[in-house]
Formats: sequence, structure tokens, C-alpha cells
Amino acid sequence: MKCKKQNHITQLVEFLDNNRYLAYLCGFDVFKDLPSYSVFQRFIRNIDNEQIKNLMKNQVLSLKKLGFIDNSFVSLDSTPVFANTKHNNPKSFSKNKFKKDNQPKSDNDCALGVHTASNSHNEKKHELYWGYKNHVLLDSISGLPIFEFTSPANTTDSEATIPLLKNVNSWFSLNEAHFIADKGYDTKAIHNFVLDDLLEHAFIPLNPRGKKGKKLLPAGNVICDAGLAMHKDGRQYFSDRIKQKFCCPFRTSTDDAACPFRHIHYFNGKKKRGCTRYITTGTDYRASINRESKFFKSIYALRTESERYNSRWKNLALEKPSARNISSISNLNTIGHICMLSIALAAIKDNSIDSTKSLSKLMKKAA
Repeated sequence: MKCKKQNHITQLVEFLDNNRYLAYLCGFDVFKDLPSYSVFQRFIRNIDNEQIKNLMKNQVLSLKKLGFIDNSFVSLDSTPVFANTKHNNPKSFSKNKFKKDNQPKSDNDCALGVHTASNSHNEKKHELYWGYKNHVLLDSISGLPIFEFTSPANTTDSEATIPLLKNVNSWFSLNEAHFIADKGYDTKAIHNFVLDDLLEHAFIPLNPRGKKGKKLLPAGNVICDAGLAMHKDGRQYFSDRIKQKFCCPFRTSTDDAACPFRHIHYFNGKKKRGCTRYITTGTDYRASINRESKFFKSIYALRTESERYNSRWKNLALEKPSARNISSISNLNTIGHICMLSIALAAIKDNSIDSTKSLSKLMKKAA
């Protein structure tokens, strides 16, 4: 169904009805009517997702034995899955459609999330949506998935990461795996987990999280609002950071005209006058990473494989499913990843390595 990019069960039933040999290979009795729409619908909703995930795990382990998937470089990313609700219709002009307490009646499992295509090089606008997230751990060399799971859209990338990595590490060793992710995963907990538990380095851009960048001189002195270099005025040492204080260059001056900006803090009536600024520098593993090095940039560049894979996965008509519950959507998403792995396995066994990511290429060669 998903390999044929079909988004509706009626399309699947029609396809199997017109291709009885394929229906026979799928285990159906071709001399009887195919199951009805409601039977397929119940199957997709009620089957245990862990059973489908076990099929995916077996495929991953088979590809690992063939030497096509390994743990050298892995990247994690999430992609939005939009709920089948009028709230996501861009032509709907309801003012309250993206309020948390306005849960869509058509899908009680979905949640309000934020979709953005931003990265460290390109900032784009954020968009609200009702739906889910599909989190995918990928082998960054082969471009094939290792593990995935679906969550409501309000699950942050960072809170989903460590449980996912622990799960995968229990059956697919991630020891000494270079972990690559975008800045949404930039937390101390994730960096420390990769370093301490996976015994490797994390390649994640620094996330400023809304902090305003201060203007600095090459020597590190902060430039004040008047354009003057502020003076260093002591440090505070904490367990995981150093806080450097900067003060006004005229803080002990008695000349009221010394500050060209005539800042309100300069006329505070105190003995030590003027502005103060602080710069906090981390001393933990996360802060010690040189993100401007060629080594970091060369490894982080492999993250684009996640974006390419997500694009291929969405091409299976999975970004906007017709199902309206998390059970069905989780199962359809997992089946979509199984399709991608099946294409790779078939291409390898057919000695068509260049077709591991393209069903159309594989079918042309088979024909």
C-alpha cells in the first residue's frame, strides 16, 4: 500500500483485486472476496506496533549482517505528521484553531506542535499544526533507518532522544557511534549520555535558545550601548560554568558628561555608576566542543542524509494520513519504514546497489 504511494484503504483493496497474484503472495484466498474496508481498517488500528517493529528490527539486523548498515555515524531527526482535521487546513480562518484547549474532535490523540524547517544555516518561520511526530534514527552512510517511533506533536525532540537511544542500544550496539542531530537536540543531558554511555562524541550545533548575542571585541570585552569597551570586573565560578562580569569604563567617574549615550544606569546616584553585563561560559562537555572546526563540520554535514530520507519517506503519502488515531498512524509509519528497508534488501539481493533508495529504479531493472 505504502510502496505504491496509496493513502486510502479503498485504493489498496482495488489494487489487490486487480492483481490477484500479489494478493495470493500476501496470503489471501484469491477464489474468495478480499476483506472489506472495515476489516483492513481494524487491522491497521488494532495490530500491536511492537510486532511490526520486530519485522523492522529483523530487516535492520539483516542489512547489518550484509555490511550495508553499521553504527559508525547515526543521525536523529523528527518529521511532522499532520492530523486529518480541518484545523490543519490553510483555508480555515478560525482564530482559535491553534489553541491548546481546542482539541480537534476528529482526532483525540493528536497534539499541538510546532513545525519548522530551520537549521544552523537557514532560519525559517515556525508553523503550528495538530498532529504527531515521527522520530527516526538513521545510518548516515547508507541513508537507511535503524529505528523509529511516533509520538504526539507536543513531544520535544530532546525528551525523546535518550529513551530512543537506550532502546536501540539494547539490540543494535551504538557504542562508539558518532551521534549527529540538529540544534533542537542540544542539551547537556544528551551530550553527556552520548559521551558517557555511548563512548563517542555528539555533533550538535549550539542552540542559543533566544539569548541575544552581545557585541564583543576580539579580546572578549563587551561593547556597551554607547559603543565603548566595557572593563572586566571579576568572575564567579560554578560547577558547570564561569560567569564573567563587565562594568562601565566610567563607573568611578564624577563627570556626568562622560557617558556619550547618557544611559539611565549612569545616573543611578550610586558611587559605582553605569551598566553591567555578564557573559556565562560553560565548563562542561557540551561547552567544550569546537563547532567551528573542520572535523565537526565534516561530520555534521552527514545530517543532510536524514533530510533526504525524510523526503523519500514522505513521498509514500505518510505526511498527511487519512487515519485519525495514534495507533493507526504509528503502524502506518512503521510500515512505511519497512517499505524503505524492503527496497534496500531487494536491491542488494538483486545486485542493484544503486537502486537501494529508489523503488522505481528497481522496478525498471526487474522489468
